[in-house]
Amino acid sequence: MWRVRRAAVACEVCQSLVKHSPGTKGSLPLQKLHLVSRSIYHTHHPTLKLQRPQLRTSLQQFSSLTSLPLRRLKLSPVKYAYQPHRNFWPARLAARLLKLRYLILGSAVGGGYTAKKTFDQWKDMIPDLSDYKWIVPDIVWEIDEYIDLEKIRKALPNSEDLAKLAPDFDKIAESLSLLKDFFTTGSPGETAFRATDPGSESDKRYRKGLLGELILLQQQIQEHEEEARRAAGQYSTSYAQQKRKVSDKEKIDQLQEELLHTQLKYQRILERLEKENKELRKLVLQKDDKGIHHRKLKKSLIDMYSEVLDVLSDYDASYNTQDHLPRVVVVGDQSAGKTSVLEMIAQARIFPRGSGEMMTRSPVKVTLSEGPHHVALFKDSSREFDLTKEEDLAALRHEIELRMRKNVKEGCTVSPETISLNVKGPGLQRMVLVDLPGVINTVTSGMAPDTKETIFSISKAYMQNPNAIILCIQDGSVDAERSIVTDLVSQMDPHGRRTIFVLTKVDLAEKNVTSPSRIQQIIEGKLFPMKALGYFAVVTGKGNSSESIEAIRDYEEEFFQNSKLLKTSMLKAHQVTTRNLSLAVSDCFWKMVRESVEQQADSFKATRFNLETEWKNNYPRLRELDRNELFEKAKNEILDEVISLSQVTPKHWEEILQQSLWERVSTHVIENIYLPAAQTMNSGTFNTTVDIKLKQWTDKQLPNKAVEVAWETLQEEFSRFMTEPKGKEHDDIFDKLKEAVKEESIKRHKWNDFAEDSLRVIQHNALEDRSISDKQQWDAAIYFMEEALQARLKDTENAIENMVGPDWKKRWLYWKNRTQEQCVHNETKNELEKMLKCNEEHPAYLASDEITTVRKNLESRGVEVDPSLIKDTWHQVYRRHFLKTALNHCNLCRRGFYYYQRHFVDSELECNDVVLFWRIQRMLAITANTLRQQLTNTEVRRLEKNVKEVLEDFAEDSEKKVKLLTGKRVQLAEDLKKVREIQEKLDAFIEALHQEK
Repeated sequence: MWRVRRAAVACEVCQSLVKHSPGTKGSLPLQKLHLVSRSIYHTHHPTLKLQRPQLRTSLQQFSSLTSLPLRRLKLSPVKYAYQPHRNFWPARLAARLLKLRYLILGSAVGGGYTAKKTFDQWKDMIPDLSDYKWIVPDIVWEIDEYIDLEKIRKALPNSEDLAKLAPDFDKIAESLSLLKDFFTTGSPGETAFRATDPGSESDKRYRKGLLGELILLQQQIQEHEEEARRAAGQYSTSYAQQKRKVSDKEKIDQLQEELLHTQLKYQRILERLEKENKELRKLVLQKDDKGIHHRKLKKSLIDMYSEVLDVLSDYDASYNTQDHLPRVVVVGDQSAGKTSVLEMIAQARIFPRGSGEMMTRSPVKVTLSEGPHHVALFKDSSREFDLTKEEDLAALRHEIELRMRKNVKEGCTVSPETISLNVKGPGLQRMVLVDLPGVINTVTSGMAPDTKETIFSISKAYMQNPNAIILCIQDGSVDAERSIVTDLVSQMDPHGRRTIFVLTKVDLAEKNVTSPSRIQQIIEGKLFPMKALGYFAVVTGKGNSSESIEAIRDYEEEFFQNSKLLKTSMLKAHQVTTRNLSLAVSDCFWKMVRESVEQQADSFKATRFNLETEWKNNYPRLRELDRNELFEKAKNEILDEVISLSQVTPKHWEEILQQSLWERVSTHVIENIYLPAAQTMNSGTFNTTVDIKLKQWTDKQLPNKAVEVAWETLQEEFSRFMTEPKGKEHDDIFDKLKEAVKEESIKRHKWNDFAEDSLRVIQHNALEDRSISDKQQWDAAIYFMEEALQARLKDTENAIENMVGPDWKKRWLYWKNRTQEQCVHNETKNELEKMLKCNEEHPAYLASDEITTVRKNLESRGVEVDPSLIKDTWHQVYRRHFLKTALNHCNLCRRGFYYYQRHFVDSELECNDVVLFWRIQRMLAITANTLRQQLTNTEVRRLEKNVKEVLEDFAEDSEKKVKLLTGKRVQLAEDLKKVREIQEKLDAFIEALHQEK
């Protein structure tokens, strides 16, 4: 079979050579070749088979040398006798001469086979770099889209030009034909004629001889093929040995030099294409931006993914739901250049900076996406910062610094709260990066004692995500042994499957490091115990904070073009510059996203099912209201209750105001106005004393007391409406919120300052009026006076009982006894009552001789008393006596209205105290009416406004809502809502991701 294949290969080679041979106008038909040639070279052609030719009646000319003129053949008589000396030596000679062709063809076939085999061996020795394909930018694999390979192919020589370099096989065939004709005895016509005669014996013998010759030729061809194969193998072996003699160092240097030039060439091409692509994208985005009002703007893929991360950052994983979505976590030692690398990727100086001072005090999530303009905006703000203007950049840096300081609580240095920032611009690589506070080794002055541990915990919280890409930043200008972050990263990712190592400040490292191989060891990961997915070296400027991104990029490219690290192949071209770093990080980020996002979506689906099941089992009849929805419901209830204040009837307001005001001023009226005036001897003095004391009271205390009473009454009514149960519809989950709203609203509310002035005038006029118009008002005044005096008498009786102890009835029935002090008070009381019975019109104060008499009487009975004890006891005893006398006089005045109308002329009955209480009662009624008008017209509306303001403030304060709306029900509804939102956003993102594919 191998012979058949060799012959078939030789056939194809022959056909290709003949087809492209110069000097021939067309392809040489197979039928025009000599029979021997066809039988040797084309034995496996599908249309050719060696068979006996048909007898021809007409003369047919056969020749293998088609370019020579043929002669007419003369027929000679056929001899049927035996011819033992038939000789074919001319044919043998021609066959020997034709071996040159076979040698050439055999050598070509054998050499080609050997070369192919050697090439396959070399190819197998090359390592498989497909696993590291992600490190090389996609644009390298798409270079055919930017380089016109068709033009290069057309510039190469075609097959016809190459065929001109091959030998002219037609001329060789003509030369061989001349030799054949020279050595042949018979004419070619005779030979051909004999070959076509099927009936003669000589024709049979001729065929047998011809078959023998063919077999012999085939054997010789095989031998020559073997010799050509051995020769080709020896040639390739000797060539390989000669190649090995060339030093490996020269080969490596030559290849590295060529590779460096090629990489730099392609790098310049890529930069030019990226610049053109950036301009084109900007034009396209600007064109789309103009039509933003005419169509609905579709969110970009990275914006959708960023929204998912924003929701997850606020989600409390209380039900074994963890955030395993990918993001690029930027970690490094303090002042290692983390922020500078992030700014180079974002192409803007957006972060605050300081010399050696900790500037990153809380995590900053930066979402990079493409856009027509280079702008930045925060998640919770609509203001856009134009990153092409220096004043906007300064404002953005100041805003980030303010937000960081706001997140840091008192007594702390760093905060785990994340600041979300979106950066858009043409040519930006789409990804989500999180800049973490720099890892420190020592806590310096001004820092909280737990700063180091807090930074470690924040970094571990982000890096322990199995799908997070760790961008480990190492300062190349300092000793590697001083690094802390490499140990931390090694703990989180020991196998280096999601870590990208970045060496910054390589320009300083190259100047300062005496051994360049040390940088190579750092880049290759041999100096650290950590492993990484890729290693990069970057330059982030000359250390001047005022440098622009363009200047830093130009300096970085210029440095690496002239750097020994790149020329000596310590670094590869794809391992340098922040541009290659951003491309590699973006590719790795999206690869990780595509691999993990669907798994995370399934996890949240399972969590949602568990939460929904728990809600159905615990709260089957309640709606799933989260904290914000519950707050809105409570807000509506509170506003309804505030509105209910305006529906309180005026009669109810006046009754509670009048009662509350009298409770507040009754003590002052009885003790400071009525009792002193009642001690006078005649009605004139009584009225004068009352008028003076009422005027003083009205000017100084009464209006203020009235306003205080009104404000307290409003608070009580407001509290009653807020805390009053609503039956089955009452939800106790709102109680804490309502109480907080009530307290805050009352704290903010202030009564109108002009209310006291107007109220003072009204009260003064009311107290000046002494005219009682009818008997009904007289009876009402008497009733009001009796209630007031009876209440005071009851209080006095209780005070005396507490002073002297239980009476004989309680002592016998309840087995109670008096103390020694109570016994002394009781003896003193009895002695004072005896003296009061002797003189019922005794004045309110005891004389000194009376005190001495009482003490001596008590001492005669063996009771030692102090004069102050006598005075205290007398005050209560006389007060009870006076109130009983006043109540008796009140009963006498029930029929005194007639005498009052006559101004008590010709009457011993004087009822000035009834007139006093009528004036007080009328003042209370008028004051209550005035306060009710102020409440309903002004203060209730102001309180309602304060309540609305408090509710609005609480609505914006998420911490306040979390504090006031608590409980398992609230937390379950909150988690359920967030899980649903995350799942919906993840599903939309996955759908968009499939569409992009």
